[in-house]
Amino acid sequence: MSKVVFRIPTPALLAAGLATICATPFAWAAPGLQAIYLLPAAFAVWVVRNRTTVDGERIVARSTFGKRVVPWSAVKALKVVERGWLSVVLADGSLVRLPAVRAGHVPALALVSGGRLPNPTPAPDPDEAPSTPEPTTTTPAGTSGDAASGGSAETPVTPDRDATPPSVQSGE
Repeated sequence: MSKVVFRIPTPALLAAGLATICATPFAWAAPGLQAIYLLPAAFAVWVVRNRTTVDGERIVARSTFGKRVVPWSAVKALKVVERGWLSVVLADGSLVRLPAVRAGHVPALALVSGGRLPNPTPAPDPDEAPSTPEPTTTTPAGTSGDAASGGSAETPVTPDRDATPPSVQSGE
């Protein structure tokens, strides 16, 4: 069975190391200020410890000082917020926060849940063609600035595919 682990990215530990380095002049300015080193250490523990593990049978939400195991049978709904970590709503109405799981992770949660959560990404429409070619237009020769090929022959013109605006020509 597949399992997904959502964690706070480990490069966040660089912030803890940088805070330790920056706190050094302050920490040694007077006796007892070395306790300032506890702040970056606590942040590092928070980064390493907070995670959510999801498999087909349960959700394990691990916070800094505790762990909560929730079986899928106890999950009533998923509370999605635009900014912040998601929560699951249990059958009794209580919320369990899922550390490091954000709104963009909902498709992965739906996949691992074994169908208990619906997948919010739209399925491709089988009636629709995978790619439709852009239509081409024709312009009479001589109107597009091609004076050498006078006559009534038409040349195909394909639309410009880059996002660059057309150049502006001056009237001078």
